[in-house]
Amino acid sequence: MVDFGNVLKTLRLKENLTQAQLSKKLGLTKSVISAYETGLRLPSYDVLIHIAKIFNVSTDYLLGLEHKQEIDLSGLSKEEIDALMRLIKAMQNK
Repeated sequence: MVDFGNVLKTLRLKENLTQAQLSKKLGLTKSVISAYETGLRLPSYDVLIHIAKIFNVSTDYLLGLEHKQEIDLSGLSKEEIDALMRLIKAMQNK
């Protein structure tokens, strides 16, 4: 769980959320989010699950146990999804 703070901060910044905005979504204070990101505190199981849902990742990903990240493809056509899959495969094979 050493990387949890870095993972949380990276996901938060990727979604252009401030610590205050994330804290509001979670029903926590900004100082708690700061403590998570600096490694001073770890979230409860309930909060961990809520964070995973907000960022659409698994709890294993948040805890550094899984390095895969899911992508929400809803709203894309089959052709768009196929194009993305080809791009991903090409990037993995370089």
